[in-house]
Amino acid sequence: MKIVSKIALCAALGLGSLSTAVHAAEFITVLTGGTSGAYFPIGTALSKFYGDAMPNTKVTVQSTKASAENLNLVQAGRGELAFALGDAVSNAWQGNSEAGFPKKLDKLRGIAGIYPNYIQIAASEDSGIKTLADLKGKRVAVGAPKSGTELNARALFKAAGMSYDDFAKVEYLSFGQSVELMKNRQIDATLVSAGLGVAAVKDLSTNIAIRLIPITPEVIANVGDSAYQPSTIPANTYSGQTEAVPTAAIRNILVTSSDVSDQDAYTMTKELFAQLPALHAAHKATLAIDPKTAALGVPVPLHPGAERYYREAGLIK
Repeated sequence: MKIVSKIALCAALGLGSLSTAVHAAEFITVLTGGTSGAYFPIGTALSKFYGDAMPNTKVTVQSTKASAENLNLVQAGRGELAFALGDAVSNAWQGNSEAGFPKKLDKLRGIAGIYPNYIQIAASEDSGIKTLADLKGKRVAVGAPKSGTELNARALFKAAGMSYDDFAKVEYLSFGQSVELMKNRQIDATLVSAGLGVAAVKDLSTNIAIRLIPITPEVIANVGDSAYQPSTIPANTYSGQTEAVPTAAIRNILVTSSDVSDQDAYTMTKELFAQLPALHAAHKATLAIDPKTAALGVPVPLHPGAERYYREAGLIK
């Protein structure tokens, strides 16, 4: 009787009410990265803003292995918003099998270019490592397998004339796991691709003496990918780091799926910028997000909903 009543009620209310019920059951999964990186706290903050702006939508945050996994999950319909490095997004759109994308991920659509990741190679002071060449024969953590960090590591070491074979040991670990091994003197260095002031490196620098290893413009040019740009880790970003350190920077991209509705993509884009001051409190890397350039240089097509926001805001023509 209850089932019949529900069917009759739906019939009486009509298709419009039925679609509203379906909308109420929708959800958005925000795909981030490890909990000790920048993606997770920023994604957590965004999920709150989206939940408030879309009260009929369940918004959740998922910790992942970051870029490559996030992009594959979006393509598979298992995430509606993903953080990823620009070079990974470009490789996914092209279908670069060496980067972990055997086929073109054709459902990817852009929401915004956000803040840059900085390649931060932290070595223990005791290891004696001062240059990239000094990493040879050492124990090095390069990020989770096929993560954006690990793809950055491969590209940069190759550009420096090195490979993983040059290291005494290679560990494929999250930021938090690699930091724990460094604290315990089980590895000598770790490569972290993240926003400045990332929690993992902060934690490391307050527990042991570290040195940030410079990456020169010459090495960056050898990568042969315009996503990699020369930049600097400012002095005093981390405990004991008294001098600025040259490095490479790569912009992060917020990506969604072509399956996401125009309205949801519009709301996600609009709330990103409407809540930007509050987002700064989640992680200082977001201070680098600039609405004026967010729609520029995104390596996949903008989602129509995102494009609508940028046009309404006068940010693109």
